[in-house]
Amino acid sequence: MARSYLSEARRRGLGRRTERIGPLVARLAAEHADAAIALRFRSDVELLISVMLSAQTTDVNVNRVTETLFRKYRRPQNYLAVPVEELERDIYATGFYRQKAKSIRGAMRVLLEEFDGRVPRRLEDLLRLPGVARKTANVVAAELGQAQGIVVDTHVRRLSQRLGLTRNDDPVKIERDLQRLVPRADWARFPHLLIWHGRRVCIARRPLCESCVLVDLCPAARIDALPADA
Repeated sequence: MARSYLSEARRRGLGRRTERIGPLVARLAAEHADAAIALRFRSDVELLISVMLSAQTTDVNVNRVTETLFRKYRRPQNYLAVPVEELERDIYATGFYRQKAKSIRGAMRVLLEEFDGRVPRRLEDLLRLPGVARKTANVVAAELGQAQGIVVDTHVRRLSQRLGLTRNDDPVKIERDLQRLVPRADWARFPHLLIWHGRRVCIARRPLCESCVLVDLCPAARIDALPADA
């Protein structure tokens, strides 16, 4: 699917990816000026926990759980001071609660033993935390103002392909493609722009091409939605 969109971009004469990325970012930024992380947190530790809990569930669900969770667990030590079964009950509604509880406790232990209880900024340090893979590490680093990569979730993957920015399906390879295209100053906000555009306009089952600000730059756009002079 992604490969055909790259071919379609050439067929429609939309220009090279490097030529389109500037206008793409600028239009998305103007259209979704409020694009930001939907998770609610008040500290670096709460950010880390929220992102870990968000796997395989919605941000709305995570926020519902953490509203109570963060009143009970305020520091890394608190997650280790209760029986694991109690933590499992407290995060049960986020799904995969046994694995998440194990990962959270492991991550908090490493924070205390190796980082004085503080969430590290460097990607390589974040990846040393149990349960923290590259996507989680990228989200945390970016929200802490230290973006060292580009978050690739399902929306970013789908829209990057539809926009003809990558022919890859593997998230690591997609990230590599985007890092070569997107200016480093935009690495943190670019995923948010694609995520919100995917939720509001480029909906998987029924993309609203007729109201999309990228329609004349998108090789996946419906022909009938293109401007008359496109």
